[in-house]
Amino acid sequence: MHDQRIADEILEYWFGDSVRDPSKAPGRMAFWFADEPERDAEMRERFGELVRAASEGKLDFWTETPRGRLAVLILLDQMRRNIYRGTAEAFLRDGRARYLMRDGVGRLMDMKLTPIERVFFYMPLQHSESLDDQEMAVDRFLQLEREVASDHREIFAGFRKYAQKHRDIVARFGRFPHRNTVLGRRPTEEETTWLEAGGESFGQAAPRPSAPTSG
Repeated sequence: MHDQRIADEILEYWFGDSVRDPSKAPGRMAFWFADEPERDAEMRERFGELVRAASEGKLDFWTETPRGRLAVLILLDQMRRNIYRGTAEAFLRDGRARYLMRDGVGRLMDMKLTPIERVFFYMPLQHSESLDDQEMAVDRFLQLEREVASDHREIFAGFRKYAQKHRDIVARFGRFPHRNTVLGRRPTEEETTWLEAGGESFGQAAPRPSAPTSG
């Protein structure tokens, strides 16, 4: 059985010093969001087994604590995107992540986390193709922006603007067009035009044939 202390190791790897000092968050943006094959490979080697375990529900006992639940969300909603980048597998457990996030909010678990931890607790909403989820994401990030200390507000305004960008795409198309190819969906003419003009892919457009299959 995976010791719950491993959850703390996951969070330390993911957040670094940004949990203790939000001013460090801008320096971790590339780590969190850039399409970097070497970083993906590192996560695959270090955390691939844990991502699969979380995907199979084997780490659900972690979710009884706020930080344990956050660690599972990082595995399902973030590292899964790194490990399976550019394939349908990247999105396969999004529904489970949203359920855990909503259930956690219902238990007020998010309020026991630091602001930067809450960013990633709410992130499953931002990955949803439901406009209602997207609106909730914007509301949550706006709330965070208002709550943080004034010297950190610009950082959290950036997260809120990113949530709005996701929301606006789903409001326009009803889905994320960049996922069409890997999910086997036929694009509309408007989506094709938008993508060809440089529409956002959020690092998930290019297939990676070498990505492993899930267990």
